[in-house]
Amino acid sequence: MDTKTLQRCAAALLAAALCGAGHAQILIGQTAGFTGPVAAGVKETTDGARLWLDAVNAKGGIAGQQLELLSMDDKFDPKLAAENAQKLAERGAVALFLTRGTPPTEAVLPVLQANRMPLVGPSTGAMVLHQPVQRYVFNVRATYQREAQKAIEHLNTLGITRIALVHADDSFGRDGLEGANKGFAQAKLKPTHVLKADRSKPDYSQLVPPILASDAQAVLWIGSANAVADGVKAFRAAKSSVRVVTLSNNASQGFVKALGEYSRGVIVTQVYPSERSYAYTMVQEATELAKAKKIMLSPAILEGYAAAKVLVEGLRRAGKNPTRETLQAALEGMKRYDLGGLEVSFGPDDHTGLDFADLSIVDLEGRFVR
Repeated sequence: MDTKTLQRCAAALLAAALCGAGHAQILIGQTAGFTGPVAAGVKETTDGARLWLDAVNAKGGIAGQQLELLSMDDKFDPKLAAENAQKLAERGAVALFLTRGTPPTEAVLPVLQANRMPLVGPSTGAMVLHQPVQRYVFNVRATYQREAQKAIEHLNTLGITRIALVHADDSFGRDGLEGANKGFAQAKLKPTHVLKADRSKPDYSQLVPPILASDAQAVLWIGSANAVADGVKAFRAAKSSVRVVTLSNNASQGFVKALGEYSRGVIVTQVYPSERSYAYTMVQEATELAKAKKIMLSPAILEGYAAAKVLVEGLRRAGKNPTRETLQAALEGMKRYDLGGLEVSFGPDDHTGLDFADLSIVDLEGRFVR
């Protein structure tokens, strides 16, 4: 071997050693429905999270360690979500992050308990994750019950009193139903109908006609993006102009695209400020980062972005080499952390994080307008 070849080999070995030294990583695990009925929303929340994670990595990561988000597809299947969570725990993930949906998130709770692994920012407002306090779950959004209650209150203030309710026949749907019932009670109203819909394959021929026959002015539909979008289309195909209201799990551009020509006028509850509310520093930051990646900001992207900010702050407070235990302690001790206009606080008896709730309506251009 000649001298030049030896020099090239030595340089390559040195570069490899330096590269390996600089690639210490903090592994974060995610299981969510990247395919299936919630895929569009999952993509957007994950894109939002990566905006902040990538920005942190570009500045050297945390204590010189890069953040690696390992995402697994659970197809919105609770059984697969639990299996994925266990695999991620075995891979050494310091935390689980940004799960999607109530049944899949409920399914991972035993895995969190067994591995003493925190879950940060589940993309669900299920009350079961808030009360009683789930020790290893740190929420970064309001509950579905709060959203559903606010939706009924809002419709009542508009003089709408004949309101029907359709909910997915699962824990998510029942959770939203309970919140809606609080809204009905406060407004001293009764729903015209309360109908259950199969979570995967709603039968619109059994759901739409009774609502039309009741002459309902509005329907609160608690379900996945695809289910609600197809429901709206079924109403419009029947020449009905009934107002359709849904929850923030559908606050994504993917939902608007699924609605197609029928998107205008659909009301969607929100758990973060408008993506055009530049008075919030968080929105300003996310806007700039999204522009750089040529991504259009949406409420779903803001949700992922906010969750990532809380996760990163927890990791920063967890010490030079964060572990599940030090991250748990850091999150539980987080008080009045400023996301950029919204403050997040946790404590041993409170893992809710935020209680912000608002409403939006989809305009002619497919934007969520407050």
